[in-house]
Formats: sequence, C-alpha cells, structure tokens
Amino acid sequence: MEWSRSLILDAVLALLCVAAVSFCVPLLRAKLGEARFQRLQRWIATGVEAAEQLFGSGEGARKKDWVLSLLLDRGLVQSADEVTALLESEVFRLQQK
Repeated sequence: MEWSRSLILDAVLALLCVAAVSFCVPLLRAKLGEARFQRLQRWIATGVEAAEQLFGSGEGARKKDWVLSLLLDRGLVQSADEVTALLESEVFRLQQK
C-alpha cells in the first residue's frame, strides 16, 4: 500500500514539474526577447546622441551609418534593415527635445 502512494505521488510531482517547465520556458524566452529589445533601444538612443555630439547638426546619412556600424560591430543586429525604423524614431524623439 505504501509503495503505491509513493509511486502515485512521484508521478503527480513529475507531471507538475513537466507542466511548470512547459509554461515557464516560453515565458522565459519571451522575457529574454523583451530584455534584448530594451537593450537594443538603449544602444540606439546612446548611439544617436553620440553621433549628434560627434558630427554636429546636418550629415544625417553619416550619423546613421555610424550608429548602424556601432550596432553591427557589437552584434546587436544582423542587418541595418532590422533597426532602421527604431533608429529613425529615436532621431525624431531627439529632435523633439
């Protein structure tokens, strides 16, 4: 009798662990994705402000290329197409200050 309860309890605990892992792993992946996105936004904001400081007003294409190379060199993005919209929105936000 004792052996059956132990076996049933172990099976229930194993099922609970599987359910918890099945729920937590996707949640963790989503959170890490969000963390990466937040990190990328901080790098873009920093890059845009630094480019403005380095190159002054005007020379938008040169500043954009500089920020894109900064992001690519650090492995934050794979291509310029991935971040063009974020970069442009950050430039717009900076101009509104």
